[in-house]
Amino acid sequence: MSSAKTISIGIDLGTTCSCVGVFQRGKVEIITNDHGNRTTPSYVAFTDTERLIGDAAKGQVTRNPDNTIFDALHLIGGKFDSNVQSVRKHWPFDVICDGRKPKVQVKYRGETKTFDPEEISSMILAKMKEIAEAYLGQEVANAVISVPAHNSYSQRQAIRDAALLAGLNVPRMVSGSTAAAIAYGLNNPKTAECNVLIFDLGAGTCNVSILTIKDGLYQVIGTAGDAHLGGADFDNRMVDHFVRECERKFQKDLSQNKRALMRLRTACEMSKRTLSTSSHARIENDCLYEGIDFYTSITRDRIEEMNADLFRRTLDPVEKALRDAKLDKSQIHDIVLVGGSSRIPKIQKLLQDLFSGKDLVRSINPDEAVAYGAAVQAAIVNGDTSKNIQDIVLVDVLPCSLGIKVPGGVMTTLITRSTHLPFKRTKTFTAYSDNKSEVLIQVYEGESAKTKDNNLLDMFVLTGIPPAPHGVPQIEITFDIEANGIGYVSAKVKTTGRKINITIANDKDRLNQGKNDNVWSGERHGFRSIQGCCVA
Repeated sequence: MSSAKTISIGIDLGTTCSCVGVFQRGKVEIITNDHGNRTTPSYVAFTDTERLIGDAAKGQVTRNPDNTIFDALHLIGGKFDSNVQSVRKHWPFDVICDGRKPKVQVKYRGETKTFDPEEISSMILAKMKEIAEAYLGQEVANAVISVPAHNSYSQRQAIRDAALLAGLNVPRMVSGSTAAAIAYGLNNPKTAECNVLIFDLGAGTCNVSILTIKDGLYQVIGTAGDAHLGGADFDNRMVDHFVRECERKFQKDLSQNKRALMRLRTACEMSKRTLSTSSHARIENDCLYEGIDFYTSITRDRIEEMNADLFRRTLDPVEKALRDAKLDKSQIHDIVLVGGSSRIPKIQKLLQDLFSGKDLVRSINPDEAVAYGAAVQAAIVNGDTSKNIQDIVLVDVLPCSLGIKVPGGVMTTLITRSTHLPFKRTKTFTAYSDNKSEVLIQVYEGESAKTKDNNLLDMFVLTGIPPAPHGVPQIEITFDIEANGIGYVSAKVKTTGRKINITIANDKDRLNQGKNDNVWSGERHGFRSIQGCCVA
C-alpha cells in the first residue's frame, strides 16, 4: 500500500451531511463510516460526559437539542448579520455574537462552552479523516475539500483553518458543483465540446455551475448561488405549518419547546423524502408535547403550495449562471442534478420547463458525486498518473471580486468575479495628498462599489515613499490568485523599488505590519488609481 505521504482524500463538507472518498487502484471508493453509512451527518453534540460526532450526535438530537450543533457551514467565515439572526430562530442551540463573529454556545460536562464555527467544522472534518484512516489503515494528512461555489475568499479561508485544526493540509479546494462535474465527466466521457450545467441543491445552499468539458478539460464558465436556500428552508415551512395545526387542534403552542420542535422537524425531514417518491406521507409523533399524540398527514401538492416561492427561487441562480457564461438555454447540452433536495419532483419539473422539457441527468448519485469529484482532484494534486484521470485539467473561477479601498470609501476592483484561476493583475496608483511617506492598503472582496458593503480581508502599510506632490508617487499594486484559491498582494514604490508582499490572511484583527495608532487614521493613507501618469 502507498505510504501516508502519497495518499490524499476528497471530502464533501456538507451543511447537513458529509462524505469522504479516495481514488486508488484506478477508481474512486466512497468510504463507509463506523455505522456502515456512506454519508455522515454534519452534527456535533455535547453531553455531561462526552462529545459525539456524526450519526451518534444526530441520533440523540431530540433528547439534547440545546447542545447538538448542525448547519455550522451557515456560520463559518461569516458575520453575525441579518441572515444569521433570521435563520437562528430555527435552531435549538444558542448562537451568540462575539464581536463581528457568530459563535455557538452549549453546555458541556456541566460548563458553558463557546465554539467558533471553524471549531465545530474541524470536529466534523476530523471525523471524516478518522473514517478514511480506519479504512485505509494508515494516517491521512492531505485532503481536497469541496466548498459551495458561491463561497467567498473569507469563507474558504475559514474552512482551511478548520481543516488545519483537524490535522489536515488542504492543497486545493474545489467548488462542490465543479467536483460533481468531474464525477459526471468521468462516467460520461466527452470527445466533442459539451456545456454542462450542474444544479446542486443541498440542505443549506443552492449552487449552479456551468462548465465546458472536452477531452479532460473542465473549464468553469459561469457560477451562481444562493447561500440561504435549501432543503432546511422547506423543512422550516413544514414545521411552521404543523405548529399552527397543533395549536388549532389542541390549543397547544409548541414554538417554545425545543424538544418538541426537534422531534417535529425530524418527522418533517422524513416525510419530505417520502414525498419525493409518493404523493402522500404520514407524520406520527407519540407524546409530542404535554401528553399529546400528534398524528397527521400531508400531500405532495400541499408541500409544493407552501414552498412555491422557494422552489421558484432555485431557478434564479440558474439564470444568473447562464448570464455569467454568456450562454442561451439552448446551448446547454446536459443538466446534472446534485444534492439531496434535487430529488424533489416539483423542482425537477421547474428546471425541465425552464429548459423546454429537456431531460435531466440523474445517472450520478446526488449524495456522493461531490466527494467522488473531490477524491479525483485529490489524486491529481498528488500526482496520480492513472490513465482515466491523467488528462483531467480543472480551471475554476474566482467567486467574488477582489480590490482595494480608495478615497471616498470606493472599491477599485483589480480582479472581477468569475475570472479564471490562476490570475495575476497589476495596477498603478498614486498618493492623493502632498508628501505622503506611507499608504494604508486595504484589501476587500465583494461586488458593491462601496467598501462598507463589502468584506475587509486584510490591510497593510507601504512605507518609504519619497516626499513628492500628490499625483507624483507611483505605487504598483499586484493581486496574484493561485489555482488553489490562495491570494497574494504586493505593493511597490516604482521610483525606489521598495516592496511589501502579503498572503491575504483574512484576519481582520491582525495587521501584517504591526498596529500603530498613528498609522491607522482612516483615509489619511488613501490613494488614487492612475492610468500611466494621469490621475484618475
